[in-house]
Amino acid sequence: MRLLVLLVGLLTSTCVFASEPFGRASIEGAEGIVPGQQVRVVVDVFAPEFFTSPPQFPLFDVPDALVTLSTDRAQNLVQTIDGVQYSGIRRSYAVVPEKAGSFQLPVVEIDLGYSSNGNSTKAIVKIALPSFDVDASSHQSATPFAARGLTITQSFDRDPASLKVGDALVRTVVIFAEDTQAMLIPPVAFGTTAGLALYEKPAVLADDVEQRGIGRSAETGSTRSETVVYTVSDTGRFPLPAITYPWFDVDEHVLSAATLPVTDVVVAPAAVAERIQPELQRENAPASRVWRGWLLVILLCAIDLAVAAFAWWRLPAIRTWAARVRQRRRNSPRRRLSRIRTIIRVGDELAVYRGLQDWSGTLGYRTVSEWVEAQACPRLSAQVAILERRLFRSRDMQLDRAALASAITLPVADGRPPKRALPDLNPTAEDALLRPL
Repeated sequence: MRLLVLLVGLLTSTCVFASEPFGRASIEGAEGIVPGQQVRVVVDVFAPEFFTSPPQFPLFDVPDALVTLSTDRAQNLVQTIDGVQYSGIRRSYAVVPEKAGSFQLPVVEIDLGYSSNGNSTKAIVKIALPSFDVDASSHQSATPFAARGLTITQSFDRDPASLKVGDALVRTVVIFAEDTQAMLIPPVAFGTTAGLALYEKPAVLADDVEQRGIGRSAETGSTRSETVVYTVSDTGRFPLPAITYPWFDVDEHVLSAATLPVTDVVVAPAAVAERIQPELQRENAPASRVWRGWLLVILLCAIDLAVAAFAWWRLPAIRTWAARVRQRRRNSPRRRLSRIRTIIRVGDELAVYRGLQDWSGTLGYRTVSEWVEAQACPRLSAQVAILERRLFRSRDMQLDRAALASAITLPVADGRPPKRALPDLNPTAEDALLRPL
């Protein structure tokens, strides 16, 4: 019986182990690697059922090598092992060795989440990355740049043989290469030409670029675009030197070179625009025309002096009139309505009641109650009654300030002011001005 239990336990533990996440790694084309060549390290991560959170592929450091995580889209995998279906995700690292030798890659730890019996489970998968050797090629230059399918092209913004003095010529050179990264593509050596000033712009780098060649399908690679501007200040023929761009072909294992031919820049004299010379009036103007001009100037000066003297003489009256205009605008019905509504919203209840007294008095009513009765607005009557109750009786009711503010409106002008029970004892001109028509 004990032996039977032990065998069942061993079988159970084996199934549990087989149902855990695992990973593996390999190198594409591990033979004949040279310095500067991009090595693709492919990593597959598997988990039973399905992933609940994607695997997190970490970066790592390798001496004398550049390591990046490929920007290619992750590839989904499915594999069945011992009757258990696993879901997998494939990513790849790009490792570029800088010199010959043996490169030992580390063990990476990948965090992930997967489904186990309907529950989300976290796990860490450790994967030992394979090592590889780099051999130095006798045909490779001291500064290696290895790639596949490298091409170099150029374009101009105008015909280089039809320039004129003072023109600028923009030249763009694009380098395209497969199985490399844009940041690894070396710059272009343009050289110098006597008689031409050269200004280089920052290079533009791009990865995952598709390029279709003549008679073949589109290829995906990286590009480095360099733009220079030539300026010419003299006439003549100026040859732009040929460009030789060395690179190592990892397919043929030979040192190759991409070239651009010599380009002649022909500069002609600038076109001279025909200008019409101005004709100078040599005849003297008649004396009568000169005197009329002086009389006009004297008349304008006299008018300016008269206006300035009148303004100085009437300055106190002008100031008084301006003050009255400002006062009239300040006490316009709309501004008074805005002030009373502001007091209702932010002032205390006593200030609100005093504001209502001033508002009703300005409109010609003796008391607030008389004004409220004349408005015949139930909402206004209710809120004013609540305000008076809170001030003079009890605070058992709540004042709705928004309702009170919206209930107050501008009076409808019918040409007849409301009658007062008792007229003012000594009305002033200010009161008459503030009273609405």
